[in-house]
Amino acid sequence: MRMRRLMIVMFTVFIMVACKTKNTNAKLLPISSMKLVLWDILKTDEWYTQTSIQDTLHKRLNENFQIYEQVFLIHHISKKQFYDSYKFFETHPDQFKTLIDSVIAVGDRDKVIQKFTPTRLYPN
Repeated sequence: MRMRRLMIVMFTVFIMVACKTKNTNAKLLPISSMKLVLWDILKTDEWYTQTSIQDTLHKRLNENFQIYEQVFLIHHISKKQFYDSYKFFETHPDQFKTLIDSVIAVGDRDKVIQKFTPTRLYPN
């Protein structure tokens, strides 16, 4: 009888350990944060591409990755957290589509804000 109880307890513990799901979502960025970080990364890439085309004498080796680090600092996240979140969204197409749609909406809002923001013709 004791042996049977011991086996049941061991089996239960084994099942609990084997079925324990790893909570990988704990460190992932939510879509609301990820869309802003991704938008800044995309703007950074565009800036880097434009300046590297215009400035052919200056070799910009891995400068865009240094700028990525600044984006991560601004948003108070780590490089690992960003890339882990991005990989998660890539492997979940429905959530990835929501993320991309959100990034496009942020971009559209930026365009509207820039269009209607008055610009100075002459600096002070």
